Amino acid sequence: MPIIPKLAAKLQRHPKRVVFAEGNDPRILQAARQWVTRRMGAPILLGDRTLIKNSAMRLDINLQGMRIIDPAQSEEFEPFALQFAELRRSRDKEISLDEARDTMRDTSYFATMMLANAQADCLVGGATRVASSALRPLFQIIPKHEHAQNVASLMIIAFDEHKVGSDGTLFFADCGVIPEPTAEQLADIAVSTAQIAYHITNETPRIAMLSWATHSDASHPSIVRVRRATQLARVKAIEAGLTVEIEGEIQADAALDALTAQTKKIGGPVAGRANVLIFPDLASGNIAFKLVNILGGSYAYGQILTGLSRPAAEISRGSSAHDVYGAAVIVGCQAIDHKLLYGT
Repeated sequence: MPIIPKLAAKLQRHPKRVVFAEGNDPRILQAARQWVTRRMGAPILLGDRTLIKNSAMRLDINLQGMRIIDPAQSEEFEPFALQFAELRRSRDKEISLDEARDTMRDTSYFATMMLANAQADCLVGGATRVASSALRPLFQIIPKHEHAQNVASLMIIAFDEHKVGSDGTLFFADCGVIPEPTAEQLADIAVSTAQIAYHITNETPRIAMLSWATHSDASHPSIVRVRRATQLARVKAIEAGLTVEIEGEIQADAALDALTAQTKKIGGPVAGRANVLIFPDLASGNIAFKLVNILGGSYAYGQILTGLSRPAAEISRGSSAHDVYGAAVIVGCQAIDHKLLYGT
């Protein structure tokens, strides 16, 4: 079964509240309707109530089962503004209460405050915003995961055929946040991505630390960085109590194709069987997932934020309603305890 229907079935047993920062967007309304129809929980739509209702009417979408909140009219508006002002003050970024109120009128900030205060289980934003605007509230408000030093992102790539990864599912990182990660950041990204991959699939993450060479004796800085990151990631995984398999530096063909790995004399559990691909920089990760998505006929869900203590997705402005729904399903399942997801 493809990953999204499989995860949706788990949400039907353990429903969650997903807050959509751009509740007026047609794709958001369509994804929220699917969420309700499939009985996966309660969608929360943020924005002007009249505009949302008019958009739903034009699209012939029934809003029953959805909660609509206009931040400026919410009873949480003032408490959130006060809390945000205090948060900024505690980080030596003092702002006035009026500035905090102006900030809370921004639905991305209000959605993030809902997530931080457990008034929503997961968040989906970015449908109508550039990535930096959608990410800023999350970076400012949501604490990092206890084992993470950095916030990054991953894309979940899903194929109908089950020839690669975890039954056709691959985790690509980082595809949207850190342009030129250090070895330490790459290791951190690898472990944070592996934690989500394990949570979502219940499989041991098989991590490929990708490079343009495989087990080379070259001393090029980019190869040395990936080699160092591989060593650090193994240590970080142990510290995080995560069982993983890590191979690096390794080329993408040897990571995904068993025959190629055999030809290049690469053994071990990752060779030809990787399900987590860690790219050496943002450019290669972002370009790779878009090429695979368009030319390879795959589905692409994300960006799913890694390293945060609460589940959130920053979707592309080019996302379809299906993409939005898929990202919401993934972060919704992140909010379910792993023991409930898989009975382990």
